[in-house]
Formats: sequence, structure tokens, C-alpha cells
Amino acid sequence: MSPFTGSAARTSDWRHLRVERADGVATVTLARPDRLNALTFGAYADLRDLLAELSRERAVRALVLAGEGRGFCSGGDVDEIIGATLGMDTSELMDFNRMTGQVVRAVRECPFPVIAAVHGVAAGAGAVLALAADFRVADPTARFAFLFTRVGLSGGDMGAAYLLPRVVGLGHATRLLLLGEPVRAPEAERIGLISHLTDEGRADEAARALARRLADGPALAHAQTKALLTAELDMPLSAAVELDASTQALLMNGEDYAEFHAAFTEKRPPKWRGR
Repeated sequence: MSPFTGSAARTSDWRHLRVERADGVATVTLARPDRLNALTFGAYADLRDLLAELSRERAVRALVLAGEGRGFCSGGDVDEIIGATLGMDTSELMDFNRMTGQVVRAVRECPFPVIAAVHGVAAGAGAVLALAADFRVADPTARFAFLFTRVGLSGGDMGAAYLLPRVVGLGHATRLLLLGEPVRAPEAERIGLISHLTDEGRADEAARALARRLADGPALAHAQTKALLTAELDMPLSAAVELDASTQALLMNGEDYAEFHAAFTEKRPPKWRGR
């Protein structure tokens, strides 16, 4: 995302999220534990705008997305969203659904790795948020449920029909999106939906440790790798290898590449600058 902004001021006042920053790591916590962190219109919009701001700042090198209380996120709030959408016309519904998709795009397109720390339920939109992350670190209580067909809607919500087959394969994705049945941690790990399974109660800690490891590494290399993983999902091989070649040529002119060689020669750890 471009670092250039217009006249609108940046903000640190996020009413629907809790945001903490420390040494290049941002932790974004969904903080409605009494509602299992169900998402509201404001929460979606804050996530979309926060990710855009963090991307422009270039100070964040890794982000942890977590949920407070008994679960990660139970999806869209039944009263505040589902009830409200019943009174919307098609134009308003398009605006809402585009906004939810913009959140997923922001997770995929931000220039830093995103780690979802999942415990308890990740359902509906909560499951898709975790799916969009680069890593899903979960404990044995985690269960994922893509519930959209169970409320009479398409299972392909917020990009789920695009992302899920690419993570777990078409067969598993078809089952999960059509039936909407919950997938518990052992199966989720087996089919590749979970990146790392922790001991119970340790998902947040493990996610923060992974974020710290990533933040201490070569940020520009990470950003370009993430960008290529997303861009090349639909490219033919010839286009992908050409994009890889031009990306590597640019990075080989960067400071971090030269720093690796200097550190290797001097037998010391590299001091990554993200340039």
C-alpha cells in the first residue's frame, strides 16, 4: 500500500479493537468477550482502516490478530449485523459485503505477515479472518466453522471460496463450505488449516513469539515473499518466474542482501534494516 496520504489525519483511537504496538509487532485484539468477539459494522470498518494505516506507516513488521475471552471470533453479530441487513436494500447490502471483502484483501495485501492466534470458536467471518492470515497458530480448543450456508447464504463469503481451496484443497473446501460443519483442531491441523498447534492456552504466546521472530528478520524480503504468494496464485508459471526474477533483482540491490554477505564474512548475525 502507498505510504502517501491525503489530508485525513491518522488515528490511534480504534473504538472497536484493542491495538498494541511494541518494537515492530502490532497486536490487534477483538475485544467483545461477552459476545464471543462477534463483529459489528464498526469492527469491520476499523479492521479495514487500521490495516491500511499500519501498511502506510511502514513501522509494523508483523501483526498478531487475537480474540479476548473464550474464543477467537464467532462471526458477524446476529443482532447488530444480521438483523440490520434484513432491512437493507440491494445497494446497501452490496456496500456492506464489499466492505467485509475489503478487510480480507487488507489482510492479504498488507506488507507484513499476519498471525491469527486462535482458541475456541472461529466461526463465519471469524473463520475467514483466520483463513486470510499468513499463519494460523491454534490451541486444541480451536474449532473452525464456515457457517454461511447454515444461515441461507453462499459459502463463498469474503473470499472464502477463493482462499480455502488454496489452503486445504478443493475436496476439503467443498465439504467445509457446503456443510458448514465445525472442524476441530486435530482435523484442522491434518488438512493444513492450522499452521502450528500449541498446548492448550498457549496460542497467543506462540503467535507473539512467531511475530517477534518475523519482526526481527528481513522485513522487505518478508513483504515481497507475501506479495508474490498472493500475486502468483492465479499466474501461469512463465509469468510467475518472470515476476520472481524481477523481484530478486530488486532485492539484490538492497541493503539487507549486502548486509547478509557482510555478516557472513564477519561471522556475526546480520542487522536487518528492511531496505
